[in-house]
Amino acid sequence: MILSDKTIRDRVKSGQLVLEPFNEDHLQPASYDLTLGNKFLIFDTPNNLVIDVKEDSSALMREVVVNDGDFFVLHPGEFALANIAEVTGVDDKHVGRLEGKSSLGRIGIIIHATAGFLDPGNKLRMTLEFSNIGTLPVKLYPGMKIAQMAFEELDQPCEKPYGHKSLNSKYYGDMDVQASKMHKNF
Repeated sequence: MILSDKTIRDRVKSGQLVLEPFNEDHLQPASYDLTLGNKFLIFDTPNNLVIDVKEDSSALMREVVVNDGDFFVLHPGEFALANIAEVTGVDDKHVGRLEGKSSLGRIGIIIHATAGFLDPGNKLRMTLEFSNIGTLPVKLYPGMKIAQMAFEELDQPCEKPYGHKSLNSKYYGDMDVQASKMHKNF
């Protein structure tokens, strides 16, 4: 069951959900609006020919930091990683589902390819996997509303929350945008 605005507010107060900082104006009927951080990772394509999923790809990317009042341009066909500004977390009985904003989708901006799930027990700055499928470059501004998070309750607390020692929790507690860690699966 998806949590309502009242339930989201109550569960943030009780500590079952984390939204830091919490802004009442970002609370929607069944979700919470999240804002864009100021750090981006982009592939250094002129100097690299291929991504090998068995190798650490972090050296293939370069960081772009956007200063206050500035913007990041995402060109058609480009891909970039970025963080949500807010720290978002769930206890062992909740999950979060990151969703795009329809206003951005209408101009061709996709905010995640696959990383839209917040596992029970994790607390981090979620990573966005931006793509511009439109035909025009788009300016993205740190602090702008960029996504929304819906929360659901599990039927019972999970036995092994994300970060449990027996799990391969590669992105547990990340506070900065991270390149793929797929190579750790091999």
